[in-house]
Amino acid sequence: MRRVPATIVTGFLGAGKTSLVRHLLAESAGHRLAVIVNEFGELGIDREVLLGCGEAACGEGDIVELANGCLCCTVADEFLPTLRLLVERPAPPDHIVIETSGLALPKPLVEAFAWPEIRTRTSVDGVLTVIDAAALAAGRFADDPAAVARQRTDDPSLAHDNPLAEVFCDQLACADLVILNKTDLMEPAALDGLRADIAARLRPGVRLVAARDGRVPISVALGIGAAAEDDLAARPSSHDAEDGHDHDDFDSFVVARGPVADPAALRLLVADLVRRHDLLRLKGFAEVPGRDRRLLVQAVGDRVQYYFDRAWQQGEARQTRFVVIGRNGIDRAAIAAALGG
Repeated sequence: MRRVPATIVTGFLGAGKTSLVRHLLAESAGHRLAVIVNEFGELGIDREVLLGCGEAACGEGDIVELANGCLCCTVADEFLPTLRLLVERPAPPDHIVIETSGLALPKPLVEAFAWPEIRTRTSVDGVLTVIDAAALAAGRFADDPAAVARQRTDDPSLAHDNPLAEVFCDQLACADLVILNKTDLMEPAALDGLRADIAARLRPGVRLVAARDGRVPISVALGIGAAAEDDLAARPSSHDAEDGHDHDDFDSFVVARGPVADPAALRLLVADLVRRHDLLRLKGFAEVPGRDRRLLVQAVGDRVQYYFDRAWQQGEARQTRFVVIGRNGIDRAAIAAALGG
């Protein structure tokens, strides 16, 4: 039986993973892609974004959302059964794309592909790590992965000071292709310096490409042929000595509110909340009176985007709901009140 290639898309919150997956679906050119999407939080947004892309490849049955926890922590309970259902279809997909949450560690997923029940049916074609170039240039999530690994080796119980950096380092160390995204937000000289810094930290043979809006040719992103499950030793993780990991350092909650009369004012409000509460991510959909399309709102750092992504469907509840993600201890009540929840 043919082994279905699978690509794991990892990267921190807001790096552009969903934009990349949407682009791959749009450029699939007749290839049947299936997508497994996982989110950190109570309300799934990314699957809805993919279904709203307007492409024929975005079939509802081919986009599976796993929302009961981070994939790297629920491999046996959710990920493996879902993967088996896809590859055991009478007409399995040509390629499977797995979009992890921004807080997931990629290595546990790669390890799962070595399990006997799926090893003969699928293989990891490649691990793609998407990086927000502007955020990284600003000094976020840029700790030395080798230093983290050495600290873990010396004392496996040591809690590193920056859990965000741990996640970033693990995602970078597992990559077969690193996508430096949002390069249009940087000056050329600064971008060149950042590329050189990242390239110096990659394993031999790992490629680094620059992108805008997650637009990477499908011929570059898919078909790497890494068979990553056979190459685990070359992908060190700061969590190798642990039995999984937890997300106690992060908090996520949903805010529901009424219609949004002024999207521009909402954008300013969200940007202010992100700055004042040091939020990692805010995303969701809003109802705007007088408009027959839903408003998609996404915030990464102090960059807030909004646009109407698709028409409200017949019988669909026109709700305004946002997912807020931050470090543990954020003031839920104050944020919800400011958003009108």
